[in-house]
Amino acid sequence: MVLPTIHPLRGVLHNEVHARPPEAMVAPLALSHVVMVGDAAVREASRAHLAALLREHHLPEPAAGATHLRLDVAGFRIRWELHTEFVSWTFSRPIDPQGLAEPEPPTAAQAVPQDWLAALPGQCLAALHLWALPTGALPAQELTRQLLREESLVGSRVVDGQGAVYTDFAIHADGYARMVLLAEGITARRLGRLVQRLLEIETYRMAALLGLPAARESAAVLGVAEDELASLAEAIRVAGREQEPQLLDRLTRLAGQVESHYAATHSRFSASAAYFELVDARVQDIHESRLDSLQTIGEFIERRLSPARATCAWSVRRQDALSQRVSRISNLLRTRVEIEQQQSSQALLATMNQRQDLQLKLQATVEGLSVAAITYYIVGLVSHLAEGAHAIGWPFSAEATAACAIPVVALAVWLSLRRLHARLLGH
Repeated sequence: MVLPTIHPLRGVLHNEVHARPPEAMVAPLALSHVVMVGDAAVREASRAHLAALLREHHLPEPAAGATHLRLDVAGFRIRWELHTEFVSWTFSRPIDPQGLAEPEPPTAAQAVPQDWLAALPGQCLAALHLWALPTGALPAQELTRQLLREESLVGSRVVDGQGAVYTDFAIHADGYARMVLLAEGITARRLGRLVQRLLEIETYRMAALLGLPAARESAAVLGVAEDELASLAEAIRVAGREQEPQLLDRLTRLAGQVESHYAATHSRFSASAAYFELVDARVQDIHESRLDSLQTIGEFIERRLSPARATCAWSVRRQDALSQRVSRISNLLRTRVEIEQQQSSQALLATMNQRQDLQLKLQATVEGLSVAAITYYIVGLVSHLAEGAHAIGWPFSAEATAACAIPVVALAVWLSLRRLHARLLGH
């Protein structure tokens, strides 16, 4: 069968549901999970770092556009995942149950070349050792006492009671946190999904907390901005007209500062909110139930992460509220300035009207003088014409003719000017 024209992103979008699939796992197994944070250059450098390890073991390098890779390398299995803000490295290897009786059971990180592991690009945000063990490997009490701190122990039954998870949410002497998963009767694929969810809980929990330092710094910045805004509001209330330009300049600078801070922290707070939601979703996916008298992982995370989540959300709300307040006060000051400008414009128009009235009065006076001047010149012409006409038989003298012509000429000139004014006003 022939398909019509295919969208260029169809393959990528279709395969997104298969991105970073869980692996089938069989206990006993040791895993070491490391999360490295960095910018785009650091994340791209992790690809080159992985390629260097693969070249040493004569293995194919990752493709240029690959975002995840998993394969076996000389005694351990590596899983590399490229995320938006970080790179996760997961190393795993099967372990001998007899080694669990030792004070420190083997870890997957011990099988990785140490020089190469120490040179991972970026900054380590999370590091976790996880042991997936059969239920009968060692008694749970002895195992947790051996690996975890009892004073901060957290545990719960998972996957409908088929397994149990223990952790202490503490960083141990080697710099790694620890988690123990006791699984019996769990299929390999379900165990792989459970391990992946547990690793993601630790990863997203730490990634979500990246917004907490930004929220604390934001509190100081927003506090200063709020004090400045309160001072500006009081100054605007008592300020005179001559002080308004300076106040408007201060308010504009404050608005720029608030918006700049919002732009610098909004992406971090948005990312933290998304990571908090992922943590909640992953905790629900493991289907916890209470184990003895221990606090469950979900309860511990809810109790300990709620203040950090509330702080980040409060910072976002505080930023929005401050931005709205700055906008309202800016509109208020701008309205006040516009009203005063309108009042000044009205006063200017009134002054212009007075001047125009004065000019019209002066113009009327000048027009009266113009009538007299025009009449004078026209009567002069009539006098010269009467002198010439008297010589050829005009019965009246030039002086009498000019005297009679004065009222007629003056009236005609005045009527002509009035008609001209009426015509101009009509247009």
